[in-house]
Amino acid sequence: MRIALVSDAWAPQVNGVVRTLMTTAAMLEAAGHQVLTVTPDRFASIPCPTYPEIRLALTSGRRVGGLIADFAPDAVHIATEGPLGWLARRWCLKNAMPFTTSFHTRFPDYAALRTRIDARHFWGMVTRFHRPARAVLVATPRLGRELAAHGLRQTRIWSRGVDCAQFAADLPPLPQMAELPRPIALSVGRVAVEKNLEAFLDADFAGSKVVVGDGPALASLRARYPHVIFTGALHGHELARAYAAADVFAFPSRTDTFGLVMIEALASGAPVAGYPVAGPLDIVGADGCGDVPGFTARIGAVDEDMGNALQLALTARPDDCVAYARQFSWEACLEQFLSALQPPSLAQVA
Repeated sequence: MRIALVSDAWAPQVNGVVRTLMTTAAMLEAAGHQVLTVTPDRFASIPCPTYPEIRLALTSGRRVGGLIADFAPDAVHIATEGPLGWLARRWCLKNAMPFTTSFHTRFPDYAALRTRIDARHFWGMVTRFHRPARAVLVATPRLGRELAAHGLRQTRIWSRGVDCAQFAADLPPLPQMAELPRPIALSVGRVAVEKNLEAFLDADFAGSKVVVGDGPALASLRARYPHVIFTGALHGHELARAYAAADVFAFPSRTDTFGLVMIEALASGAPVAGYPVAGPLDIVGADGCGDVPGFTARIGAVDEDMGNALQLALTARPDDCVAYARQFSWEACLEQFLSALQPPSLAQVA
């Protein structure tokens, strides 16, 4: 199959969306599919206001449409609601080309945090973007129900996976973490306001706290929390060693759609502590025993008090966390993605 994948999120950005899309593209090609990526690295770009690490492509509908038309795809998937996404959407509608989209980021919530404007004012743009899509891919059934409440009922599940060969509990610890007082609580992700990191950093916890990641709030948080280890962004083996060194993983975000870092932590033997909101509930479960039928061992905890969640999560066994993470397969995710590119039957529409 010839697949055009359009995304405003791409390397060198470091986040779960980029890892998901790049992993999917690589697996598609390994399976014999031909993939065209229409991404910011193809064009001149400018930094996104307040998010300089994110590059916004400077191009035209003619150029984006020309790339897609010349490729002659069997399917078009538009992953993001950015400049490239809107241009590709316009071309698809103009040329009667069916397309799918995916909902990776709660843009209305992020925009509300940065502008102090109610998130409801941003949902109109989001629903307008996705409404013509043949299917809107979402990571969890809960997210599908949320979009349905906004009038987007054509959702399909596209879950996430983890590479258990890369992320493992028996790796040597990251040197910066090897001698820290135990227990060690770790958070991994973008250091920005929407990640709610202060809730983790202020939580009552008798041990060490480590934050891995970069972002606009890094300098201010380093100054405010001198007792916390901020490593900056880590990649590959170093990132895996950071997970393996942790005794518990903190996920304080209240706005993520999934949280790929949570299953990476679980694969590394670190139980997850979060709030009882979408994301943690979809992975950790309300009772801390996951959200997969038949799995009954504790893998973490959710609580409105982050300190309580951390303490309860510490009672989980690392082996149980690893066993749970192994149920998240990238191969299964690829099958879901390919299935969604085909015209869905009425029975498949959520």
